[in-house]
Amino acid sequence: MTDHAPGEVMQVAPGLYRISLPLPFPPRQVNAWLIEDGEGWLLVDTGHGTEATRALWEGIFATALRGRPISRVLVTHFHPDHIGSAGWICARWKAPLLMPRSEWQRAWLLCMDDQQARVAQLVEFYRKAGSPQEHLDFLRARGMLYARTVSPLPRTFRVIGEGDVLQVGGRDWRVMIGAGHAPEMACLWNAADGVLISADHVLPRITPNISVQPTEPAGDPLGVFLTALARFRVLPDSALVLPSHGEPFFGLHERIDYLIAHHEERLALLLEAAGRAGRVGLTVHDALGPIFTRPLDHAALGFALSEAQAHLHHLTARNQLMPSLDAAGILRFVKPVVD
Repeated sequence: MTDHAPGEVMQVAPGLYRISLPLPFPPRQVNAWLIEDGEGWLLVDTGHGTEATRALWEGIFATALRGRPISRVLVTHFHPDHIGSAGWICARWKAPLLMPRSEWQRAWLLCMDDQQARVAQLVEFYRKAGSPQEHLDFLRARGMLYARTVSPLPRTFRVIGEGDVLQVGGRDWRVMIGAGHAPEMACLWNAADGVLISADHVLPRITPNISVQPTEPAGDPLGVFLTALARFRVLPDSALVLPSHGEPFFGLHERIDYLIAHHEERLALLLEAAGRAGRVGLTVHDALGPIFTRPLDHAALGFALSEAQAHLHHLTARNQLMPSLDAAGILRFVKPVVD
């Protein structure tokens, strides 16, 4: 992945600019997008809600806006590297926030909920996954990070959803929902120019994290993701894809094919591992070995466990595995007995 200077502004198409913002965790950078919007600008995504990010934005506002205001802020989904500075920017420019309804609701809940209760829920979720005690201790000590990196949200917003068409600078941008990585992530398609802002739905070098969430412990987010991914095949392969992480790229269909094949390969590896485990079955922690080859620190382990569980749940949805709780209350997945 190419590194860009923090706050660097690059033109990628007429009237459309990419802004590279730093992150304190992999993948280290996130893209925001500035689109000329008549007398102002539409800003798509905002980076982390930290003082360092706000300082970068002040420099961008002073140099890149050419005297025109941010007139609208569109956030693709609730993750803090996308919504983190949205409340501050909306207040700074008196600009409305546009978001899918469930994404705004999820962000509001995570900011306003009882943080200690959420920590307890998180620890229990990973205990059931078979996570080692030292990881559970790490989670308790760290606490919840979300509200610390998201500036206070606007109390009102404008709902956007599948099929909505936004007029931006004389161009139509149609909202397409990419789900699985987030509940209702907004992607934007400009057919006239052949440009897709793909958010985290289709990334060029990495695969979006697809995770079971403690609030939806029986969910099948991988199934949701694969279904949503297939819907994007209706777009032309010639589209210029603007992802949230990594470089703009061409070859949308090839990338969709790769992402589907990547997950199918991991599903096959887990099904094989479950067969070897026999009636004992796999815990979620057991499932890490077949699909993650790199070392995992405590920060990465939570993402890995949640993604492994997403694959196990999808195999369950396909009736290829059966979940149950063992005597210790640990979730295990076994292959069903075929008579």
